[in-house]
Amino acid sequence: MHGPALVGWLMVALCGATGGYCLLLARRGVDGPRRVVAAAEGTMGLGMAAMALPAAPPWPAAPVLPLVCAGAALCGAALLAVRGPAHRAHHLMEAAAMLHTVVAMAAAPGSHAGHGTPSGLPALTGALLVYFAGYALLTAPRLLPAAGAAQVVVGRPADAGRPPEVAAACRLALAVAMLAMLLGL
Repeated sequence: MHGPALVGWLMVALCGATGGYCLLLARRGVDGPRRVVAAAEGTMGLGMAAMALPAAPPWPAAPVLPLVCAGAALCGAALLAVRGPAHRAHHLMEAAAMLHTVVAMAAAPGSHAGHGTPSGLPALTGALLVYFAGYALLTAPRLLPAAGAAQVVVGRPADAGRPPEVAAACRLALAVAMLAMLLGL
């Protein structure tokens, strides 16, 4: 993570807790669509926690994370093609942003999160920044109980057994963390 180590560790804690919570819900026995949503959010959270580690190994020597991100992007694309709800498109965007960030980290040998080097794809980075900033702004009002209960999206699976405010908090945490990671490129 670009910046002070404390910020990196706070992002590790936030993303790790969010990812762990979502994976716990996925294992808890919720039904099919809810399990997929919880597992996707959990994978994203834990992947972003690994990416934010201040003391991470050199990225070219760590090929597991790019493979996980690419697998998540392929899985998101397949789910989008089969089921098509708008929230699955967000998971695809999240996976693509993670893959872009990991590739940018790997392209900058000797630096973590692109310290001191451009990502090589400033237009893509800018587009992803705009997307996640907009997503965070649209998701934040759902933290309020009345707003979360009033906004029901047709065709989207239920929020994996979570109250709407908790689901919105998980999504907001991951969107803000991705926004911070993209700003660090």
